[in-house]
Amino acid sequence: MTTLIRSCLRAAFIILCACAAIDVQAQPIDVDAAKKEGKVVLYGTVVPQAMESIFNSFEKKFGIKVEYWRASGNGVIDRAANEWRAGRPGYDVVEGNPGLNAILKKEGAITKFIPPSSEKFPTQFMDKDGVLIAWRLIPISVLYNTETVKPADRPKSLDDLIDPKWKGKVSMPNPLQHAETTQFLWNLQKFRGDKWLDFAKALARQEPLLVESFAPVPNKLISGEAQLGIGYIKYLKQYKGPLGYVLLDKHLTDPNVFSLGSKAANPNAARLYMEYLCSSEGQRLVAEQGEFSLYPGIYPPINDAAKVVATSVLMDRPTPEEFKKLNAELRPIFFKQ
Repeated sequence: MTTLIRSCLRAAFIILCACAAIDVQAQPIDVDAAKKEGKVVLYGTVVPQAMESIFNSFEKKFGIKVEYWRASGNGVIDRAANEWRAGRPGYDVVEGNPGLNAILKKEGAITKFIPPSSEKFPTQFMDKDGVLIAWRLIPISVLYNTETVKPADRPKSLDDLIDPKWKGKVSMPNPLQHAETTQFLWNLQKFRGDKWLDFAKALARQEPLLVESFAPVPNKLISGEAQLGIGYIKYLKQYKGPLGYVLLDKHLTDPNVFSLGSKAANPNAARLYMEYLCSSEGQRLVAEQGEFSLYPGIYPPINDAAKVVATSVLMDRPTPEEFKKLNAELRPIFFKQ
């Protein structure tokens, strides 16, 4: 994490407010002005192939092109923040992690805009200031290979990850390299209290196959290098292979958010794009990619998707100081000297 990100988060860490009273209302959109602008510049974290159908449908409907620049969450914020501070912001819309987008919010680099369709979304995912607009959820669960794991042995809870019979057969991101895995383990205290650390220790004793993020976990399962793993449920749709997931009592999840640039060169096109992504049409395209949309009644083609949404619990995000403490706790657990 860069010095810029650390300093901003120390100054004021802002996340989406759960069940907060929304004190702003949706704003109208000038479609004709958006068409005259002709394009919208989006900085985001989603792989381009997952956004292609959305971009194509938006352009076909309105004649407006989406110019997309993609990087990691930190990469997106670094570029947007550096451009803002230099007085040359190149983005119209910024998509990413709510904790990181909050940095731009504090700097004044993004501004208030509530797409009309987003008013249909559950209020617990809404930013009280109308700056960080959630458009999808990313719930986490236990994944497994449906061919190599016999039906009788298929996991039913998180505790199956620490069953001794799966020692050496579990894949997960390295928590010292992947902040969201650290965040996930720490948020288990919502269900386990102080025993979350005991679970982390038991997981480490399984000698898991550690990877750099959630994304490689499905490949390790499909190839047979591992049989169980921790990952996003959406991967069942996004990876070709024999993947299953566990429907848990509660699913820890993060939202993705997007925000309107304060000095967007194409503000009307940006507003129209944000509204389109939040509309029933846009959210159906989101769901078709395996993503968990926020529009009522629209779900990805994954078994029990509605139950996953109903049991989703938003994760809290540790502050930089808490991350530092957590890394100090987890390092000797996962990497014994």
